[in-house]
Amino acid sequence: MSRRPLIAIPARFSASASALRYGADVTARALLDAVYAAGGEPLVVHPVAPGAEVDDTEVAARLWYADGVLLPGGGDLAARWAGQEAHATEYDVDEEQDAFDLAVARHALGSGLPLFAICRGNQVVNVALGGDLIQDLGERTHRHVVHEIAVEPDALLAGIVGTTPRISCFHHQGIGRPGEGMRAVAHSADGVIEAVELASSRGWYLGVQWHPEDTAATDPAQAGLFRALVDAARDRAIS
Repeated sequence: MSRRPLIAIPARFSASASALRYGADVTARALLDAVYAAGGEPLVVHPVAPGAEVDDTEVAARLWYADGVLLPGGGDLAARWAGQEAHATEYDVDEEQDAFDLAVARHALGSGLPLFAICRGNQVVNVALGGDLIQDLGERTHRHVVHEIAVEPDALLAGIVGTTPRISCFHHQGIGRPGEGMRAVAHSADGVIEAVELASSRGWYLGVQWHPEDTAATDPAQAGLFRALVDAARDRAIS
């Protein structure tokens, strides 16, 4: 395959951005750098779901070109999508963003597109598969924290980052009840689910609760997560 695999990344809405006069669609430069360094071509997708409603077939048509999908971190997912009550600490909720991300997750899972989900993205996929969230981790502090986690030795993840990687995290929510087919493959010392995988029949999927883009430029293990996505996307494009 001579071209770079195309990795679709839904943007995040921002009220403002440097040098722009109006609201913006944004994503973290570190995230784009990590995908590009892994050999992929990151393509940012404008989320469209007016009134928090979206046609899955339209989303699928918009992603016709994608060899893989990366669902990034961001604000909280509205609790109602999982049939839960909102917590007082809920922040940066945008239901148009939610609806679009959920549709992207459904499309990637249903079509077998390689899918890598980070933090909020991982929670989106869990909810799309019928799971729910811990709406607030309470005293278990996972904001601006770097810590070690334990990875199941037989997990796909272990083959990429090892069984005791150090990770950079920023989140106050987490996976509660895993969705259909989800297997928790990594935990923090305080019991938070840090990574999940799916049965291979659904296609390549990996979801992590931390932010590997934070340290991918200096940590080969974290960079390896993006290489794994790009390699899976390349294999799908060739097949």
